[in-house]
Amino acid sequence: MQIGVVLLKGHRLLSAAALIDVFESANRFYEEAGEAGHFTIELLYLNGHETPAYDGHIPKVIDGASRYDLLLIPSFKNDAIGEVLKENGPWFPWLNAQHKAGTAIASFCTGAFLLAAAGLLNGRPATTHINAGAVFSRMFPLVQLHAEAVVTEKDNIYTSGGATNTFHLLMLLLEIYAGREIAVRAAKMFSIDLDRNRQTYFGSFTPVENHGDDLVKQAQDEIKKNYGKGNTIEELITGVPASRRNLVRRFKQVTGITPIEYLQKTRIEAAKQLLEQSRYSILEVMLESGYNDLKTFRTLFKKTVGMTPKMYRDKFSGQMV
Repeated sequence: MQIGVVLLKGHRLLSAAALIDVFESANRFYEEAGEAGHFTIELLYLNGHETPAYDGHIPKVIDGASRYDLLLIPSFKNDAIGEVLKENGPWFPWLNAQHKAGTAIASFCTGAFLLAAAGLLNGRPATTHINAGAVFSRMFPLVQLHAEAVVTEKDNIYTSGGATNTFHLLMLLLEIYAGREIAVRAAKMFSIDLDRNRQTYFGSFTPVENHGDDLVKQAQDEIKKNYGKGNTIEELITGVPASRRNLVRRFKQVTGITPIEYLQKTRIEAAKQLLEQSRYSILEVMLESGYNDLKTFRTLFKKTVGMTPKMYRDKFSGQMV
């Protein structure tokens, strides 16, 4: 089976190395059983985007004649997404041609931005790093973003969430192309819990504030300063000199969400930090973050984060040793 690892300009070395390591490990499993390795792995790059070798794999320039069974797109540095996509634009027609010829394509973490920019995710589901979801939605409104998802698939195009969610997609691909036994063996080798079904609890609410709209920034500051007082959103933004309708319109245009949604996310993020760092009871966390009904707080927390406040505390406040 021919696998191509797409080495984008600006790709993350660790991401590419993980993809290679998993499929090389699967080959070793076959060889230990006296069989030939199942996967032929090639590292691919664009002419002019030279990249170093990886553990004996010499990268090769893409051509129009070669076709692959599976292409893997690692994550890339996302501090200048627009520039990275522009630099990697020459990949777009090649990737479309490969997929049209029957090649499966899998992106990992922010690699989904490349697939989306190439048009391969239009009308299809996708996921990416949980903290990149808002930017992704604004850039690619035709893509059905499932920010909470660990893995998505449609029409032989796969995406994964951020960081360690990469391994969940890799295990799925091993199961599809090498069988359940190989996938489980690899999951044990790489210490991957296969029961993860969402990534929302890894996310952080980090809203953009340098957007240039002073009115919206004033509303954001009011919410940040007073979210814990238990007031309604109308009371919190009463000092902002704009009609509610105009403010809501501008606020959603700039941030992607309404002021009410922004307040809820701010409160839930505050609750998460208290659960991680304090010894407050669940009731005290609820009150400190601006809620006054325990049932409502638990329901909103679980809907937003993907687990109950207690489960979240158990996961993120314990000591590893």
